[in-house]
Amino acid sequence: MSDVQLVMNAGSSSLKFAAYTAKTDKPVLKGKVSGIGRAPEFSATGAQADALGELTPDTTHAEVVQRVLGWLTAHPEFGDVRAVGHRVVHGGREFSKPVLITDDVLAKLTELEPLAPSHQPHNLAAIRAVRGWKTDLPQVACFDTGFHASQPKLNRMFGLPRKLTDQGVIRYGFHGLSYEYIARILPRHLGPDADGRVVVAHLGNGASMCAMTGRRSVATTMAFSALDGLVMGRRCGSLDPGVLLYLQQGLGMSIGQIETLLYKESGLLGVSGVSNAMQLLQESPAPEASEAIELFCLRAAQELSRMLPCIGGLDALVFTAGIGENSARVRAGICGHLDWLGVKLSSGANTAGETTIHAENSAVQVHVLPTDEEAVIVGHMHDLVE
Repeated sequence: MSDVQLVMNAGSSSLKFAAYTAKTDKPVLKGKVSGIGRAPEFSATGAQADALGELTPDTTHAEVVQRVLGWLTAHPEFGDVRAVGHRVVHGGREFSKPVLITDDVLAKLTELEPLAPSHQPHNLAAIRAVRGWKTDLPQVACFDTGFHASQPKLNRMFGLPRKLTDQGVIRYGFHGLSYEYIARILPRHLGPDADGRVVVAHLGNGASMCAMTGRRSVATTMAFSALDGLVMGRRCGSLDPGVLLYLQQGLGMSIGQIETLLYKESGLLGVSGVSNAMQLLQESPAPEASEAIELFCLRAAQELSRMLPCIGGLDALVFTAGIGENSARVRAGICGHLDWLGVKLSSGANTAGETTIHAENSAVQVHVLPTDEEAVIVGHMHDLVE
């Protein structure tokens, strides 16, 4: 039986996991539990759909982790788990690089939960569940905010009193593990432009964009929290702060009600009244569904344009993550608003979902590249655990 390093990626309603042997980024096992909190479904390499037992809407992230670990223990052919790595959404100002998890680290990460309430508690629940399984098992935290630590100071500041900036009220940015992976593979696809002016669009239920030069983050659309920037599945994206004051003072909404509105009831779901899932919106005949998609595309183009002064132009645009990799309609919609930059798609290549989708006369390269956050995490684990 071989030793494996297990990667866990706990999202707001899902848990992805993968097991790796030796120094490789090719997993011997991949699995996922989606729909946690609603209608959980399990799938994994060489496993039956009911392998974790009955999963109900009440099954928590921690319980899902416990069942996955129990399933792995019962199937030693997948290997003996020697370390576990986790995606942790928020590292704050202190954690810009992956770290071995200690009691002190876990306590500090818990203090950051209010900055990412839809993700951080689930990330940490997975860590605690593993501790309950094997107390002394090495665990590594890899941070979605870490990749953006390279940004210039001005790009991270708000127009707020400096004392608040000094206290950590700054633009952190997220989806960093995804951007780190894409930055790593850019030379294979972009050639010399890989180190040029590149915008990567991580478009999923949570969505953001990152502007890079030299394959390092220079600016990004998400900021202090995962609410800012693009319209998302259930999150509104950039919002006039005066709206929040009106909701509280004018409509009498509580802080809890506003938080629920912003994190769970807005975005594609709120605008369409149909769904937060892009695939369902594309299939819906409702005009509100089409309007939600059009808003998603327009806001993405606007946010991309806002970042360009930070990198001085655009050599390449890369789409990744669930929507970015799978929705030709969204890619075409966003690029249609960027014609002024010389962005031109090959309709055939885009519809076919090819890797390179720009037209021959496009002034900007456009590519579709699958992301792999788990491969980034296991790479950091190899370095830290050894």
